[in-house]
Amino acid sequence: MSMITATAWVPRGRASQHPARYEFDEEEYGRISKLAKLELDDANEDLEDARQALSKTKVSSTGDSQAGHTAEENEEQNGAHDALSDDDDLREYDLENYDADEVDGIPEGDPDEEEGSNSIFGNIGGLAYYRDSKEDPYLKLPEQGDASDDEEREELQILPTDNMVLAARIEDEVAHLEVYIYEDDADANLYVHHDVMLPAIPLCVEWLDIRPNNGSDQGNFAAVGTMDPDIELWDLDVVDCMFPTAILGQNSRPATDAPLEPATKKKKRKVKKANASYHVDSVLSLAANRTHRHLLASASADKTTKLWDLNTCTAAHSYTHHTDKVCALAWHPTQASVLLSGSYDRTIVAADMRAPDTTVPRWGVESDVEQVRWDPHDENNFYVSTENGVLHCFDARQLPSSPEKSKAMWRLQAHEKSLSSFSVNPTVPGFIATASVDRTVKLWNITENGPSLVVNRDLGVGKVFSANFAPDDAVAFRLAVAGSKGAVQVWDTSTNRAVREAFAGRMRLQAGAEDVVERVIGIEVDDEEEEEEEEAEENGGEGGWESMEEE
Repeated sequence: MSMITATAWVPRGRASQHPARYEFDEEEYGRISKLAKLELDDANEDLEDARQALSKTKVSSTGDSQAGHTAEENEEQNGAHDALSDDDDLREYDLENYDADEVDGIPEGDPDEEEGSNSIFGNIGGLAYYRDSKEDPYLKLPEQGDASDDEEREELQILPTDNMVLAARIEDEVAHLEVYIYEDDADANLYVHHDVMLPAIPLCVEWLDIRPNNGSDQGNFAAVGTMDPDIELWDLDVVDCMFPTAILGQNSRPATDAPLEPATKKKKRKVKKANASYHVDSVLSLAANRTHRHLLASASADKTTKLWDLNTCTAAHSYTHHTDKVCALAWHPTQASVLLSGSYDRTIVAADMRAPDTTVPRWGVESDVEQVRWDPHDENNFYVSTENGVLHCFDARQLPSSPEKSKAMWRLQAHEKSLSSFSVNPTVPGFIATASVDRTVKLWNITENGPSLVVNRDLGVGKVFSANFAPDDAVAFRLAVAGSKGAVQVWDTSTNRAVREAFAGRMRLQAGAEDVVERVIGIEVDDEEEEEEEEAEENGGEGGWESMEEE
């Protein structure tokens, strides 16, 4: 079964026009060998521990087991006797040479067979051969010309008008990050450009515009959080990567242009106790700071939020603002040091990350938090979605005396089931998309009088786990949607008549655009995948994303 748990857009022009192929040179081989040695050392230690534990068990149970040895030995002797008898009975059939072909009545390979014309190779002594294959007139190797290189270069080319869409996928227990290319023209297209393998089920993905360990260079990277406590940073401009560029966590190591020596001589044992240096449980959310580009925030099931310095690939600070899993993060659009966080403890915190020891403002909601977002058009407002399908809008200037006394500006029962994802349009004020495990995506118009429903759609992606508007003005109405059926769909919401009517004063209409047909671009869902999901639901199994969160 396949599902997509998270998506993220890459702005236009940030990807390399000609991505490079991964090169497995001696330097890379040496780096991988050192990493493999760490894994082998850990495995040997685990094996030695298991042997010691087994030997202790044997010593403690020696007295109890001696009485049973005699009976077991007698049984083994009887079994060996029976096996010898069977061998005598079968020996006459010569089963060892059963498959040998006979040549003139003599089994092939028989030592009595004469060498010569009857040999399987005949008279091989007369054959001519060339030490250099280039001298052999009968051996023609295909020439690798410039034409094939140019063709491959053209296939991998990414135009400045293309957008990358990142999708974290799990398929048949195999996890990987897919890199889609979205072409927005008259014949819009969406296809998988390349992908990378991941070590565990992916839970979140965030785009980074900086190269790890080199804050002065612009980059095109993806940070991926999984069920493992480590965060992997992948170079999106390199195709067929085998290993991430850097890892943030207990086994942190620097980028590939750093020295080959691993960060530690030996990998440390995984521990479950939360600490200030790394996460010890699943990473549930990531947020890159667009002002201070070298900062990346992460939220974990270990109840902590961490701030990573991408210049050194280490944790700069750790915060314990919540009493349960931290599952959602969002940086303030103008106050670059303020981070919004949401938790399963049903509270939302807006903290100044420069002052980790100060008391933080805290708001409360009636159910577990799913996602948090600041309003890019009003720096005082933020939104919170919850497990019971409600979307809240809070004014950050109105601080409650306690989380229980929090009062939202408005509260919307957007869905009957968990409101798993929502997106605030970065270009069009008051345009919000909500998505739910009830399989629907809803578009809302937010005015001074509150929210009103514009349109409701089932885009065929199953239970919706991710919905994100594109970041560029030229494609601001494109909404990427993905879910439990493992499909990504890009909905051009500007082609919907209801959307056009609701936002006519806030969008540019093209000439003759009134007759535009509604457009959804995507890759078709496999019918077998759809049947498996429907069968699972009929059998009463929830499955899907929400079950993994509970685990």
